[in-house]
Amino acid sequence: MSAYDEFAKEKQEIDALLDQGYTVTGMLETLDGAKVKFGSGEPAKGSVELLLLTADARKYVTTLVFAGLQKAQ
Repeated sequence: MSAYDEFAKEKQEIDALLDQGYTVTGMLETLDGAKVKFGSGEPAKGSVELLLLTADARKYVTTLVFAGLQKAQ
C-alpha cells in the first residue's frame, strides 16, 4: 500500500467519524503515532479512539481542530 493510500484510508476513517457527529476531544502523540479521541454529544455513542500512523493524517486532524477553534472565535 502506498503512503497516499494509507493516508486516504485514515482520512476516510476520520471523516466518517465526523460525519457521524463525533468531534475531536483529545490527542496524544506517541512514538507509534497519534491517538486521537473522538467524543459524541450523544451518551449512547460514547467515545472512539483512532490511532493515526501517517504524518499527513495527523496534520489533517490538527488542521480540523484549528479550523474549529477559529470558527468558535
